[in-house]
Amino acid sequence: MKRIMLGIVALTGLSAGLFAFTAAELSGIKGNIVPSTGASYVWAIMGTDSLKTSVNSGSFEFNNIKPGNYKVVVDAIEPLKDVQFEVSVPENKVINVGDIKLAQ
Repeated sequence: MKRIMLGIVALTGLSAGLFAFTAAELSGIKGNIVPSTGASYVWAIMGTDSLKTSVNSGSFEFNNIKPGNYKVVVDAIEPLKDVQFEVSVPENKVINVGDIKLAQ
């Protein structure tokens, strides 16, 4: 009987831990690059961690990222200039930064 109870407690704890980990990973950042061919990559940097994603048809998206404060860097194609800005990503929310207009 003790073994069964111990097994149930362990399984419940493991399930709760996995659910908590999954919930923390549902954040994201998305946006659009204008002009749509103005950049190939976008970076999201938090501390010493960096993420890189491709720009597809002018859109980019970082999925399943940790909540926190990120510096977003758009790696523009010359003659356009790179763009950098800060964004705060809360837990369980995808932040749409909208249109990012690249200038010469």
